[in-house]
Amino acid sequence: MKLNDLWPAPGAHRESTRSGRGISAGRGKTAGRGTKGQASRSGGTKGPYFEGGQLPLVRRLPALGGFTNIWRVEYTPINVERLNVFEAGTDVTPEMLVVAGLIKSVNTPVKVLGDGALDRALTVRAHKFSASAREKILAAGGTVEELA
Repeated sequence: MKLNDLWPAPGAHRESTRSGRGISAGRGKTAGRGTKGQASRSGGTKGPYFEGGQLPLVRRLPALGGFTNIWRVEYTPINVERLNVFEAGTDVTPEMLVVAGLIKSVNTPVKVLGDGALDRALTVRAHKFSASAREKILAAGGTVEELA
């Protein structure tokens, strides 16, 4: 069997009706558009936005979406569990996190989150810490330092 031997099952495929091809084609003369009126003309129908000249719904509603807080600070999150790649006693800084491939850039502030467990004592320096992350680092015998 070859690709050119493959055909749909008999009766599975039906030829599409070609409208506007004469009386004998079954959809001749007005080609299924009815007689006269806007919808019978070429390019005559309006888009879904059009409401007969009434101000459309999308223009009647106020612009949704609230506002953007220009003072928002975006932090790069990192979980406590990911800090297990460092040796015990290491001073973990944002620069060290970039070198280890745990974050992409030192240009955004880092926030340490408390997901997972830490099994070694580390000195962690970051811009923010969640309460659970702080507890876990201190419980492992490490220290926490917040950067400005």
